[in-house]
Amino acid sequence: MPINSFLYPGAKVPPPGYDVANSLRFDGSSSNLSRTQGSATNQKKGTISFWMKPSAISDDMRIITNYNDVNNHAYLRLNDDFQLQHYVLSGGSAIGHLKTTRLFRDFSAWYHIVLTIDTTQGTAANRMKLYVNGSQETAFATETYPDQNADHPLFAASASGNHFIGRHYNDADYWHGYLAEFVQTDGQALDPTSFGEFDSDSPTIWKPIDVSGLTFGNNGYYLDFEDSSALGNDVSGNDNDFTANNIAATDQSTDTCTNNFATFNSAQPALSNTSFSEGNLVVATNSSASTQVPFATTIPISTGKFYAEFKMIAKSTTSGSIPYIGVLGAANFVSELNNAYFVGGSNLDGVGYGASGVVYSNGSELDSSEASYDDDDIIGVAADITNKKIYFSKNGTYINSGDPAAGSNGYTIPTTSQGFYIFAASLYGASGSWGANFGSPSFSISSGNSDANGYGNFEYAVPSGYYALNTKNLAEFG
Repeated sequence: MPINSFLYPGAKVPPPGYDVANSLRFDGSSSNLSRTQGSATNQKKGTISFWMKPSAISDDMRIITNYNDVNNHAYLRLNDDFQLQHYVLSGGSAIGHLKTTRLFRDFSAWYHIVLTIDTTQGTAANRMKLYVNGSQETAFATETYPDQNADHPLFAASASGNHFIGRHYNDADYWHGYLAEFVQTDGQALDPTSFGEFDSDSPTIWKPIDVSGLTFGNNGYYLDFEDSSALGNDVSGNDNDFTANNIAATDQSTDTCTNNFATFNSAQPALSNTSFSEGNLVVATNSSASTQVPFATTIPISTGKFYAEFKMIAKSTTSGSIPYIGVLGAANFVSELNNAYFVGGSNLDGVGYGASGVVYSNGSELDSSEASYDDDDIIGVAADITNKKIYFSKNGTYINSGDPAAGSNGYTIPTTSQGFYIFAASLYGASGSWGANFGSPSFSISSGNSDANGYGNFEYAVPSGYYALNTKNLAEFG
């Protein structure tokens, strides 16, 4: 299996241009945005545009729903077969239905989605259009269109509080992942060039543009998620604000379509008895887990110096279990995935720091006298891939008298066959969990430290010369 088959296959290094500062992270279980939608400027025309980075799919995930009653509603979702699906019900009858043949299961990638509605068109296929990353979808598993001049329920007045982002009307099918630059225009059927453009120097890369100058219409809104105290704030000028439900300020993220941060990779195969949450920044084993399993992170690196933090949320309920954190060779990780090794275990070309205070490399003990760690401890990992050295800290203090900035007292990272490494965590036994922070944290930060480029929100100081693992830093240093 090639490295890129499930490790960072889709997200690309963004070119310079308009920057999206924030996204909103949805937990897949309760978080959503809601408002009451009023009378439309024109119910026959409208546009939905947003960027999405989905996380693990265990069920259908609704992106947007507008509900008046059981006979009149519409939604756009990513279904449990990884297909984008737009469904329209009016007067109790399905008047429109698009379901892509293309599958959207790259949980490391940001996708730009545009749904354009114009039922005044004489050609049926022009009445509902789906675009992904600037290109129109034309291959559908299901394909039906509204009658000409039909009113579209997505833009209709909703029942009280029943215009949703991130859930279905019946308190189900919650979105799990990230959303950014969420826009609805009311009365205008816009194409993707109103929201993005292909880069002139990298013509395969679709990137966002500033949409603040659009005309939004009566029900239109623009959610940029930049105000952490009001994450449902509409900045279009319409004041069509949403109520944030089960969403906290910490759900605001700097992981965006213009600067993609690493996460745990829920697309990793052979992960039974495992769950991911908080936008794939938390991984947990359940009570049935009985083997040692390493969990890969997205974005492999072949050079550069990168820093990350991992919080031991739950060590485990299994007696004698030892979690590990560190880096692994990406190619060997894939080939040895079914052998239930820990980080630092045999044949993985990596180094892992275990909760008992032991450090292993390729199954051999390097050090057994370092500080142990437990629940709520934060383990810093400074990986110097260029010089094949790794440094570990516990709550800000480096073990083995390590000094990553000076390059002293680090542990040697083994050479790996294809030259790519990944951050990784492992758990053994029941009910253990790790929380990751590659600069967009899954856990509360009290101090707030960034790297020299100004990226990241870390609990402890980033060592000089080390950087958060995101696509902008990767372009410069990776």
